[in-house]
Amino acid sequence: MNTEKIRNLTDIELTQQERDLSDQLFKLKFQLAMGQTESLKKIRGLRKDIARLKTVQREKQLVATKTGTEKK
Repeated sequence: MNTEKIRNLTDIELTQQERDLSDQLFKLKFQLAMGQTESLKKIRGLRKDIARLKTVQREKQLVATKTGTEKK
């Protein structure tokens, strides 16, 4: 997933996207443990996408906090 696409998502969409990716990651890890798949590349990609989502969420949170304290 592209970082610019992630930055354009709303907070609700970010949360939903993170939940979806986490579910996919869980399913792939389960399949890997059962020996049904060997898609390590896909697992790594999902982990990186989740990290990108969390990073953007944190950036938005810090910006909101920073602008909130400046107004007071």
